[in-house]
Amino acid sequence: MMSTKPKQRLAILVHSLLTVAMAAGAYYLQAPLPSQALKPTFIPNPLSDYHIPEPSAVVLPDFAAIQDIELKKQAFFDFLQPYIDAKNAEVRIQRLRLQLILARIKVGVGLGHDDNVFVWDLARKYQIKTDDLHEIGFLDRLMHRVDVLPPSLVLAQAANESGWGTSRFAQEGYNFFGQWCYTEGCGLVPGNRRAFASHEVKSFMSVEEAVNAYFRNLNTFPGYQDLRIIRQELRQDSKPIDGISLTEGLGKYSERGKEYIHDLQSVIYKNNLLARDKTLFP
Repeated sequence: MMSTKPKQRLAILVHSLLTVAMAAGAYYLQAPLPSQALKPTFIPNPLSDYHIPEPSAVVLPDFAAIQDIELKKQAFFDFLQPYIDAKNAEVRIQRLRLQLILARIKVGVGLGHDDNVFVWDLARKYQIKTDDLHEIGFLDRLMHRVDVLPPSLVLAQAANESGWGTSRFAQEGYNFFGQWCYTEGCGLVPGNRRAFASHEVKSFMSVEEAVNAYFRNLNTFPGYQDLRIIRQELRQDSKPIDGISLTEGLGKYSERGKEYIHDLQSVIYKNNLLARDKTLFP
């Protein structure tokens, strides 16, 4: 059994290393991190770093009116990417804090009230149940969900699902990702909905809300576990998290399966979207 003093020294060493890592992460993200690294009590709002306008100030471009196809694509990507980058920044800050918490627990350092509330809130948001917030297996499972999505993947799906932002669901309900809902009045009724079907295409109040829902969907829904496994394997192999790799985990996003994956990969390659992942790995 490790004596108290060596254990304390190990805890201090882990804390020091992670503090440096978090500081580097803050520079890497260009987003602030808590000054009290041992006891972080808040997650800074990264939206200001990405110049996201207030929802009331957002005017959705009329993408259908842009006749030049390449200009339309560029306008579509440039419009959506700041929202994606802001969400990824938020997720990375959450992940950094969770990594610090996990490392502290592994060396026997207790958590304060703020950290317990933080973990509980993450578990609720990412839909993982537990009776013990300090259980290592639970925290590892949470780490697999609290993670980024590459812009290349998000943009390719948005283009595919919304017809480059021209669909009625995108223009009237900010739904760029084809997400459904099942409560009457929760969205827009598809014109080609079968008589016995009850789903609607969900409406959102803002672009941010739509992007948040998309991230939550891919990071929590059981059908996309393959995507999360691929992402975790990339991390374990110290490889960049890229859109092409993650598309392989989206076979259940569409009834078209492999054809859908091929379409997404085609959009990524033809539009050089992997270059837009540099906001994750500059």
